[in-house]
Amino acid sequence: MSLDLDAEQLDRYSRHIIMDDVGPEGQAALLDASVLVVGAGGLGSPVLQYLAAAGVGHLTVVDDDTVELSNLQRQVIHGTDDVGRPKVDSAAEFVADLNPDIDVTRRETRVTSENVTDLIAGHDVVVDASDNFPTRFLLNDACVLADVPLSHGAVYQFEGQVTTFGGGQPCYRCIFPEAPPEGAVPDCATAGVLGILPGTVGAMQATEVVKLLLGEGESLEGRLLVYDAESLETETVPVEPVPGCPVCGENPRIESVDDAEYTGQCSVPEPES
Repeated sequence: MSLDLDAEQLDRYSRHIIMDDVGPEGQAALLDASVLVVGAGGLGSPVLQYLAAAGVGHLTVVDDDTVELSNLQRQVIHGTDDVGRPKVDSAAEFVADLNPDIDVTRRETRVTSENVTDLIAGHDVVVDASDNFPTRFLLNDACVLADVPLSHGAVYQFEGQVTTFGGGQPCYRCIFPEAPPEGAVPDCATAGVLGILPGTVGAMQATEVVKLLLGEGESLEGRLLVYDAESLETETVPVEPVPGCPVCGENPRIESVDDAEYTGQCSVPEPES
């Protein structure tokens, strides 16, 4: 890790550098870090924006979608002129304009069991900014198997959820053993989401990532934070490891992403009580 920050970096990151818990060593660690962000939509927008601004030096953005006009109510790194363009392109250009220090890798693809292991490889943290259960379960399983921390966020109407998994126990499947059946939860495109909500939840995810990279603070590992935008109240629900969890439990049956079926739909389920 190099501490040779140039004059422009010393100025750009000065508010970090003067913090006792960051300093030049911490900023150098951020510049050397590599984060995979899956999804460049509502959650991915603030995550990419704040990680880039913070100086996380290597960002890989994965998304197979194009910008639509209806996205712009919440996906703040894309603009009207970007409608019809791949989200990875407009996201990368936004990051480059915000902070030219950042190296961005664009992966215009959907995360699958065939490519997830390669996508995760070489990254210090993975951010789940997706909007569907198959991707959430797939990222969870792959990160547990690779022992890579995972920042999870989800939004629905006025409700948001955010937590961090450390690459071991507990994991996403300890909270949500399986996706709800088709039709049990309204589709996100029809149920809607408050435009500001992903910004709040995504900023929390970015905070968790930076803390992990710095080795500072207390992460949400072992806790699920539930945010209600209508009341501006939060509730933190303890998350306990489940001994019988199929991926992180005592006798896991999922030893490869090929061992599980990844199906489901959009939206946010209720945690197991």
